[in-house]
Amino acid sequence: MANKNTRLELTWIGKESRSKLEPRILLEDPTRSYHAKCRVTENDLFDNRLIFGDNLLALKALEQEFAGKVKCVFIDPPYNTGSAFTHYDDGVEHSIWLSLMRDRLEIIRLLLSYDGSLWITIDDNEAHYLKVLCDEVFGRANFVSTVIWEKSDSPKMDSRYFSSRHDFVLVYAKAIERLSFRRLVDSSEKSTKHYNRTDASGRRYYTKPLRAMGSGDDTRAARPTLFFPICAPDGSAIFPKRQDGVDGRWRWSAERVERDHENLEFVKTKTGWTVYYRIYAESGSSRPPETIWSHVDVGSNRTSKAEIKALVAEVSQFDTPKPEALLKRVLEISTNHGDLVLDSFAGSGTTGAVAHKMGRRWIMVELGEHCHTHIIPRLQKVIDGEDQGGITEAVGWKGGGGFRYYRLAPSLMEKDRWGNWVINKEYNAAQLAEALCKLEGFTYAPSDAVYWQHGISTERDFIYVTTATLSHEQLQQLSDEVGPERSLLVLCTAFRGRGDYPNLTVKKIPRQVLSRCEWGHDDYSLQVENLPKAPPAQGAAPASADPHPNPSPEGRGAQAGLFGDEPA
Repeated sequence: MANKNTRLELTWIGKESRSKLEPRILLEDPTRSYHAKCRVTENDLFDNRLIFGDNLLALKALEQEFAGKVKCVFIDPPYNTGSAFTHYDDGVEHSIWLSLMRDRLEIIRLLLSYDGSLWITIDDNEAHYLKVLCDEVFGRANFVSTVIWEKSDSPKMDSRYFSSRHDFVLVYAKAIERLSFRRLVDSSEKSTKHYNRTDASGRRYYTKPLRAMGSGDDTRAARPTLFFPICAPDGSAIFPKRQDGVDGRWRWSAERVERDHENLEFVKTKTGWTVYYRIYAESGSSRPPETIWSHVDVGSNRTSKAEIKALVAEVSQFDTPKPEALLKRVLEISTNHGDLVLDSFAGSGTTGAVAHKMGRRWIMVELGEHCHTHIIPRLQKVIDGEDQGGITEAVGWKGGGGFRYYRLAPSLMEKDRWGNWVINKEYNAAQLAEALCKLEGFTYAPSDAVYWQHGISTERDFIYVTTATLSHEQLQQLSDEVGPERSLLVLCTAFRGRGDYPNLTVKKIPRQVLSRCEWGHDDYSLQVENLPKAPPAQGAAPASADPHPNPSPEGRGAQAGLFGDEPA
């Protein structure tokens, strides 16, 4: 008998293995943050974020503050082609690549707002595996479309089988019933020429005959209520003309003719009056996005390389940067002014640059050194109004705004010289309190007035973090100050309590958090050397399966000190 719980799914080696991610805190480096010297407009955005660090850990770090708040995620992950990338090792085996992508997609889904969407650029090597993986994570019903982007503007004559000219863009919704994409305004030259007239207020329009074509449903016999006289400027009555011996009809009803009479035009010829109606550009030029995007409309790889070279010509270029026009199209469809955009594979920083110019808030994450050599210089030129390329002219960008630079904090726990896990010496008291607030699910909000309020989870629930050893008298005083209507989680090095404190929950650190996460694991990037070893062949002696085992306290002896190196 078949298992009733069986479902269609993609399987791969190691799918059931999941990392216990540490929710790191973010540390701002004001020397790398950058802001315009003055406001350019009232809509300037300053609180954008550039995060330097592993993107999986960074996504986890963003989860508490930004869950459900991101309107659009655009990512351009390594395509797993085996190409020799300078900044990414792109030759990851399929199973491992899928595991790494799955872990990121699950957090991205949590970060998206209910009306948000995910856009992923990918090529043939992993597109179809990724589609099925996204179906699992987001639900197949939330698949929106696959866009074909013409990434190359010319064929490769040395291709062995096919000259590949396109990449895919997979589009998913968080909840497709809440999704509301914007229609595109048709600003093409063809469309502009089509609206070849201008009214007194400067609005563009073109005209069409009000008389229907005169065949099928367009005849008087088929729609008799649409055969009636319209009063001409000279007072005469105009009826739909006969065509091929058949009476025609009007396109509009008599009621609409009366209501929209100002939009009618009358032209007198030798055969009599002809009635036309106006179609304005504002009401007729938008269209739903299509699924084939030409390089003429959204740029190609050649376009994007030229854009980056104009900004940071002194450093090596990326192999597959994305043109600004491509990101502009994505954000035009999926976001509005002020919405939050996230790119966790920032690369050369195109997403942030375009979002900034279009008045969207943004967060970017990048681990490579090109965060400093490519992205920061590029964003500085955008903010200073010195970037004249890309979409600058199209959106009328003049500069302004800014961003804050953050790096991931080191792991909260480190091993002392005896191999015991202790609190990392790099953490000061405020950082320790913030990190433990995040681990325990509290919002870090230290009070200036109440020393024991380091964080809050509800109006009545608080957390207090201290490296001191608390006596019975101190705990009793805390209990009295908290009062019967509130509760307090106390995390301390040690305590000596003799009584019952009904409004306090007292836990020792670091024992309280030892089994929570993979401590000391700083790199979950798509690099082969950082990946788990392959399982041994059947019958072979087992090897260490994970170069970064979960640092649980079992088997390592009792925890001795908070920051010190005391032996267990």
